[in-house]
Amino acid sequence: MKSTFLDKKIGIIGGGQLGQMMLLEAKKMGFYALVLDPTPDCPAHSICDEHIVADFTDEKAFEEIASKCDVLTYEFEHINADALMKLEQKGYKIYPTAKSLKIIQDKLTQKEAMKSAGIPCPDFVEIDSKEDMKAAGDTYGYPYMLKARLGGYDGKGNSLVFSEEDIERAYKELGEGKIPLMAEKLVNFRLETSVLACRSLNGDVAVYPVGDNRHRNSILHKTIVPADIPKEASLKAMEVAKKVLEVFDGIGMFCVELFVTKDNDILVNEVAPRPHNSGHYTIEGCVTSQFENHIRAIVGLPMGSTKLLSPTVMVNLLGEGSGKSTVYGLYNALKLKGVCVHIYGKSESKPRRKMGHLTVVADTVEQANEIADKAYDYIQIKGE
Repeated sequence: MKSTFLDKKIGIIGGGQLGQMMLLEAKKMGFYALVLDPTPDCPAHSICDEHIVADFTDEKAFEEIASKCDVLTYEFEHINADALMKLEQKGYKIYPTAKSLKIIQDKLTQKEAMKSAGIPCPDFVEIDSKEDMKAAGDTYGYPYMLKARLGGYDGKGNSLVFSEEDIERAYKELGEGKIPLMAEKLVNFRLETSVLACRSLNGDVAVYPVGDNRHRNSILHKTIVPADIPKEASLKAMEVAKKVLEVFDGIGMFCVELFVTKDNDILVNEVAPRPHNSGHYTIEGCVTSQFENHIRAIVGLPMGSTKLLSPTVMVNLLGEGSGKSTVYGLYNALKLKGVCVHIYGKSESKPRRKMGHLTVVADTVEQANEIADKAYDYIQIKGE
């Protein structure tokens, strides 16, 4: 009998590592897959069936890929949401929806939508001037966080305001009013976590275990699963993630980044409508990876089990130096028990660029963490 699912063609906007890992799962299930990315040798290029080389703002290219596939998805938020909304109006299927993407792209409208739905978030306010910044300091105290509403990631677009005297510096750092801003009350958190939640077109919902996210220089360094938090806090975080899916009418994978406070309360920091760096652990650590469930969801297949198979630790591998990328230490890292290494195939290494990741599964979190640190010390990805 001919499959009504596998006949579907999947389009992915973005051919970086997230697009690559979506593609690997799509191809395992036999789907025809297209990618739109401006880089000819992007990580997804070698495994897609068709690569449209075009910019992420190119409306004609968006229409071309949409016309060639049955469902369109994307690997990151900073793309032309207005063009996607036009495509939706023409009847093209896009998941997560362009409407939800448009709201989430703006951190202020994202938080307003969640606050209106009763989802717990840090206090926030729109900023239009330095006078507004002073008022935020009077209300929230110092330090507080100044954020660019659009385009920020990996700490870019954020600036801590330490005092009233620091307002001028932070305002200048984030564009001096040329880009929209918001301020947030600083949260005295115990740890930063994230929960991956996914909903299929058929209504199935899958929620992954809570991960403990550790950052270095505002970039995710390590995710430890399960997170060392009380069961009640873990269950609450997972329930909040489900509610976020409802708020944004989510189809596909959503990552909900949260703060766990000193009192084990849960506050939502940000939402990403896509698979997420902190969910890479699911490839080896869970029955079904975030990437497989994302593909299943957008074509209407049942969700796979999110059960954690073993304590798992994921560590990002960042580039060192600039130039043609060369990987060192892979042999020694893979000699360690439970280590899996993912190299994304980016031809050029740059400082702090995500070039790969490693995961370790073990009998205990402590064992996984210890082995992950050893493996991380072995591997270097240098630009030469």
